[in-house]
Amino acid sequence: MTGNGFGEIFRFTSFGESHGKAIGCIVEGVPAQIPLEPSDIQTALNRRKPGQSKFTTQRKEPDAVQILSGVFNGLTTGTPIGLLIENEDSHSSDYSEIAQKFRPGHADFPYFLKYGNRDYRGGGRASARETALRVAAGALARKVLKHFLKTPFDITAGLIQIGNEKISGWDCTQIDRNPFFCPDAAALPRFERLLEQVRKNEDSVGAVIEIRATGFPAGLGEPVYDRLDADLAKALMSINAVKGVEIGDGFAAAALTGRQNADEMYADKQAANGVGFKSNHAGGILGGLSTGQPIIARIAVKPTPSIADTLHTVNVEGENTTIQTKGRHDPCVGIRAVPVAEAMTACVLADHLLRLRAQYHL
Repeated sequence: MTGNGFGEIFRFTSFGESHGKAIGCIVEGVPAQIPLEPSDIQTALNRRKPGQSKFTTQRKEPDAVQILSGVFNGLTTGTPIGLLIENEDSHSSDYSEIAQKFRPGHADFPYFLKYGNRDYRGGGRASARETALRVAAGALARKVLKHFLKTPFDITAGLIQIGNEKISGWDCTQIDRNPFFCPDAAALPRFERLLEQVRKNEDSVGAVIEIRATGFPAGLGEPVYDRLDADLAKALMSINAVKGVEIGDGFAAAALTGRQNADEMYADKQAANGVGFKSNHAGGILGGLSTGQPIIARIAVKPTPSIADTLHTVNVEGENTTIQTKGRHDPCVGIRAVPVAEAMTACVLADHLLRLRAQYHL
């Protein structure tokens, strides 16, 4: 299996399966002399870890990170940083009944066709358990960004829709005050009622997440194949269960006229580059390069196909059968995808900042 790494200069490569002994990653491109303690990574992991509310899977994983290499006396050494997280609460027996069956909506079937073998315990390598490593790498990416950016920056994601229920306002101070990572306190009762009904029906529901990154310089990205929006879309699309990505107005831009979509400009001596914008339909990226405006992206997360209802499927012999998925699953995987989306955005921005520094003295 190839494709286990992400990034060019700031790059991480992950390994491990959902029900294996451990998961881990190697992070490259972190400069020397950056203060780093396990707690810097653990704080980020704690936002993502399972079992923190009735609206997420009840698998109890402490997600305690171990730094195996690349740090000495509390400072990075410039060498690859090795991270390890042990799996402590895997219930592999929950999956014994589906060992010979393919779960609809999961990667079981194409994995089996490609490799001739699959780890049916929680999805193996296809499991979202791997996203803990993305969050760990994202914590390191933030350290890199803080090291080089001398002005304040922020990367914040929030759950803006569950099912058909949407938010009506954005207050970033609310995001870590509720179990949904939702920026709109008024939407919380509706979100809760919907998920209570979904859980009662032993079903699941999808979600939409918005990511906002502010305080980043103009010029991040490469104009052709390594465009900032292209790399950001790949990063976000690679997250488990994500089925759509849009930058700025995204698909809504197709309904606008050229005049409506144009982000008009004006001289502004208070702006970082002396130029202000009257709007931000582009989501802070033009021609693959950041403009200095807020970078805005949204992702659509599908409902988890792990539900208790009986579904039609086939077994490894190609015979018709039915399946019920047992185990501990999220009724809405979009909730725990919020810190993952933040992390992948941080990784992209750290990578492109290092690439920009490699071309110009900043």
